[in-house]
Amino acid sequence: MSAVSSATPRSLGFDPWDVAFIANPYPTYAELRERYPVLYNGDTNQWIVSRYADVNALLRDRRLGRTYLHVASHQEMGRPEEPEWHAPFWHLIRNGMLDREPPDHTRLRRLVSRAFTPRTVENLRGRIQGIVDGLIDAVQGEPEFDLISRIAEPLPVTVIAELLGVPEVDRPLLRPWSADICLMYELNPSEASARRAVRASVEFSDYLRELSRKRRADPGDDLISRLTQVVDEGDVLTEDELIGTCVLLLNAGHEASVNLAGNAWWALFRNPEQFARLREDHSLVASAIEELMRYDTPLQMFERWVLEDIEVEGVRIPRGEELALLFGSANHDPDVFDEPDRLDLSRSPNPHLAFGAGVHYCLGAPLARLELAILFATLLRRLPTMTVVAEPVWKPTYILRGLQELRVRV
Repeated sequence: MSAVSSATPRSLGFDPWDVAFIANPYPTYAELRERYPVLYNGDTNQWIVSRYADVNALLRDRRLGRTYLHVASHQEMGRPEEPEWHAPFWHLIRNGMLDREPPDHTRLRRLVSRAFTPRTVENLRGRIQGIVDGLIDAVQGEPEFDLISRIAEPLPVTVIAELLGVPEVDRPLLRPWSADICLMYELNPSEASARRAVRASVEFSDYLRELSRKRRADPGDDLISRLTQVVDEGDVLTEDELIGTCVLLLNAGHEASVNLAGNAWWALFRNPEQFARLREDHSLVASAIEELMRYDTPLQMFERWVLEDIEVEGVRIPRGEELALLFGSANHDPDVFDEPDRLDLSRSPNPHLAFGAGVHYCLGAPLARLELAILFATLLRRLPTMTVVAEPVWKPTYILRGLQELRVRV
């Protein structure tokens, strides 16, 4: 216990505001797992948890919550009140299922699942293929291009926009709104970032409110229309819940998918032997995607509030504290993954936590897997000689971790 109390994450190299750490956090994670699996971080007022077994168990532990407001006020949890000007952001986010706990979360997920079905996802296969082919058509003939801005970014936002039924003329609005809202998820966001997130929350909510009312009056063949009509045992989504759900689908599906695609291709370029295996055997695509999600996880941290006193690795953590569960570290834990720092595109089993676990397991995981499978298979087939031009620069964001650009030539 004395070792835990004498060390700080920053002294061990854990600095989520340092782009050098963001670029390669894995050596620091290894030291945390080995020496300080549960460590208080005074910079963020959180307990960092780094081992797979603990992260996996805590994601399923009902003594924790993504929020605490269903059981206590900020004051009762010893937390400061949120600034009044933050209210539009929190109103939007807390009407989505990610920031709710059972029974509200159970009700919301059940309703959304009735509209966002496996058949809905599978029916997108042909359209996703068409989008990917169109994006590749647009770069063919160019000697060099940015894989992220030209393909990885437009793919998921186009898919989500079409799924929701957002008119094509309005789709350029979605990416900036999503990116600005997600700034608030970073550790200790600046006031400037928070104001951008709040402004985007207002604009996106107003836009979706108007669109959802049009769809309620005149339903179409899109997810917003289905969400306005969904009924389960007499229960329906409120307008605010529908808006919160749509924003969550875009933010979670888009930001993570872009980062995953970029991180994955950079990992392949850095591991030419594994890349050669994939080029020679496209049947590896499905297992490769799982391994690439594990190897360089796009969502590095997931936060949970302690609703009842708990003990982790012999450390007592009282009610009202916040845990920072390190997905990136858990996915490199040698107790679960043999040679975790080695990329193995046929790794099996591969119980990575990139999509989380427990009640908050990613609802969009099947869509993400389908998008990535089509994207990777098509790029391998149509641009088989694609190579990286230069080492990329990482965005200065840690929780949603990805590259600013990835320039390639074909």
